[in-house]
Amino acid sequence: MADASHSSAACRLHIFCLFLALGSFVWGYNIGILASVLAHPGFKDVLGDRDASLGLITGIYYLGTWLSYIFVAHPAADKLGRRYAALGGMLVLCAGQALQASAAGSSFFGQILAGRLVSGLGTGVVSTSVPLYQGEISPAKQRGRFVVMNHIGFVAGLASGFWVGYAITFWDNDYGRSAGWRVSIALSFIPAFIFLAGLPQLRESPRWLVEHGKSQEALETLNFYREGSFTRDDIHHELSEIERSVSAFRSSGLTWTSLFTDPGLFARMWRAALLQFMAQISGATAMKYYLPMLFRSLGLSPRLALMAGGIEMTLKIACTVVEMMIIDTAGRRLTLILGAAVMAFSMMINGALPFAYPNNSNRAADFVCIIFVFIYSFGYGISFGPAAWVYGTEIFPTAIRARGLSLAASGGSIGSLITAQVWPVGIRNLGSKVYFFFMAVNLLCVPVIYLFYPETKGRSLEDMDVLFRGRRHGNIYLGSPTGSQTNLLRPEEADEGQVRLI
Repeated sequence: MADASHSSAACRLHIFCLFLALGSFVWGYNIGILASVLAHPGFKDVLGDRDASLGLITGIYYLGTWLSYIFVAHPAADKLGRRYAALGGMLVLCAGQALQASAAGSSFFGQILAGRLVSGLGTGVVSTSVPLYQGEISPAKQRGRFVVMNHIGFVAGLASGFWVGYAITFWDNDYGRSAGWRVSIALSFIPAFIFLAGLPQLRESPRWLVEHGKSQEALETLNFYREGSFTRDDIHHELSEIERSVSAFRSSGLTWTSLFTDPGLFARMWRAALLQFMAQISGATAMKYYLPMLFRSLGLSPRLALMAGGIEMTLKIACTVVEMMIIDTAGRRLTLILGAAVMAFSMMINGALPFAYPNNSNRAADFVCIIFVFIYSFGYGISFGPAAWVYGTEIFPTAIRARGLSLAASGGSIGSLITAQVWPVGIRNLGSKVYFFFMAVNLLCVPVIYLFYPETKGRSLEDMDVLFRGRRHGNIYLGSPTGSQTNLLRPEEADEGQVRLI
């Protein structure tokens, strides 16, 4: 193997994966900006006395993502390819943002809800096709790093949304009060148009090309992303492995419904879906949407609360960069377990101190709570945030990877929908004690990850079949074996009879 980090092909791979993260930037921006929109006085003026509807405004977006993950994202990625699926999803997302920014008059509330639903539909396609593409063009030993770039884009978008929201608070004349929140939403069109213009210039995923009978084009794409980093033999071997995997899956008789009927594929399906669900039910959704309100409850002014939210999200970028550097060394499981433990402890502190010192009676306690909101973000940034997408991107066979990831991501939508409804109701009725619910959720995640999630770092995408009850076709494992054991080893290790069970 040649030098894998300094060749022109490696530079192209880094640049293109960062560009792809621009799609996730738009996704993150639209979440981050809504947190400030919900607190904007001009938006409140038009919304009227509908504070109870905030949960519906946030929740209907996740209904849109869930519908997209189930019915739209996977056929788009499989039929159009990863690039053009992302392009179509971004166009739909922009249409939803336009509906929200232009909402007015008696149809205001309905138009906001429609815009949120449409944005969710587009987001479902973008949020799956981008990491799919990144995962499928990345070398096995660096795949975690490149897919984490997707989450870096997402978090950078979140932070930008908070900072734009903070800046808009200084536009406090009458026109700014009425138009400021609309402008902040419309600013998402700038990165979206750059993303749309650049996507057609990229090459399609080599694994999608092989799946559609374009092996020569797939070889050219692999050369484009590997030349100088890998030898010609390495590149041809990678193409052969992709072709064997696709051929074996076709001859196996398995289909996407096998994700639920075949024990080996279902072992991947429920793990990926549960991981996405845990990533959101951990409280992350609430921290994205209700963070300014949370900081205000700890005694910060509205403007200072938005600034604190911007700082918190900016620091989360650094946490995600740390995860990018360590995920292929420390592995997926260790970072997930460590992050869940940190998040649980942070939730405990934020539940206990306001309970002991109610009504902001102790400024030191409020300050400690703010610090632990940042520590919670650190835990999420090195664990669930990026790792849930990395894990789901890499464990499914090529032919059903898009469908598998989309169905798994729907678990995250369900978790987000629940959290978006539970958090405001819980805060209103239970106060800080609602944090203890999320503390328990994060604590429960630790043994679940330890017991049920095998490590995937360093394995090729085609090698994942060995991890999850692989039925062997030549050197390829697909579906479930004739026995009940789960082989966690590579084929050559299995031939030696070295089998671990889960």
